[in-house]
Amino acid sequence: MAAKQPRVAVLLPCYNEEAAIGATVEGFRKALPDATIYVYDNNSRDKTKAVAKAAGAIVRSETQQGKGHVVRRMFADIDADIYLMADGDLTYDAGAASRMVRLIVDEQLDMVVGIRRHDVTDAYRGGHVLGNRIFTRLLSKLFRRSFTDIFSGYRAFSRRFVKSFPVLSEGFEIETEMSVHALELRMPVDEIETRYGARPEGSHSKLSTFRDGWRILKTIVTLYRIERPVLFFGGIGAFLLLAALIIAAPLVFTYIETGLVPRFPTAILVTGMTIVAVLSFFAGLILDTVTRGRREMRRLAYLSQPAPGAPLQL
Repeated sequence: MAAKQPRVAVLLPCYNEEAAIGATVEGFRKALPDATIYVYDNNSRDKTKAVAKAAGAIVRSETQQGKGHVVRRMFADIDADIYLMADGDLTYDAGAASRMVRLIVDEQLDMVVGIRRHDVTDAYRGGHVLGNRIFTRLLSKLFRRSFTDIFSGYRAFSRRFVKSFPVLSEGFEIETEMSVHALELRMPVDEIETRYGARPEGSHSKLSTFRDGWRILKTIVTLYRIERPVLFFGGIGAFLLLAALIIAAPLVFTYIETGLVPRFPTAILVTGMTIVAVLSFFAGLILDTVTRGRREMRRLAYLSQPAPGAPLQL
């Protein structure tokens, strides 16, 4: 038995990162000299592609705008054993890359998340810090597990994670979808602290606190509806049934006292709400069967790939 030398691919999605992409590629080349570095340009209007090529990266393009589209293309096109993804803005510590890759192989993990620790005030806006904490706690409440930094774009993946991940997101909500994918399939994962620095002069964040925050919130709710249909639709049904009982209480008391139902519109409303509540509950049960089938298919796709660091029979 002999261990296969893993093929490592560094993935750098980019949009207008002329000022930072050259140094970013160079940093990862020093940290992982045997890795292949890919830069996927997402319709940059500056010289990102030229600078990345000059730095020695393999440069490709994705014309559909949005980080989710870029990640979908990268995961589909690139063949490797270990994937390391980071942003091309020089904010992530390339020196941590070898530790992340080694952890994937040694512990046979499927994802390692780089938890951002920033010493520079300008590195991470206060609104983003607060939003990260809120959404992390929300994810933990909804899925009963979470990560310390669910929005970190610095992650290492196994091949079986990448090739079983459908990538439905379009924009910056992609990190949330990655986290939920790992949690739902109960993959072995880990986290390490990494230094997070400020962008170099000329590089600007593309993340909008409120617009992208709203999209991330919608993604969490959508994923919760898809992955937890019994709780989602059952919760709606329970709310409607409780509201119907509260509204019906005066009608019941009146009927007991007088034998009459004087407010037929209210009685019809209560009946309709009760019917919708029952239908919502049964919709959750039916969709749960569909969800289990989808999860089994993803699990089978996941298991069809070898574990990272698995020995080869010679």
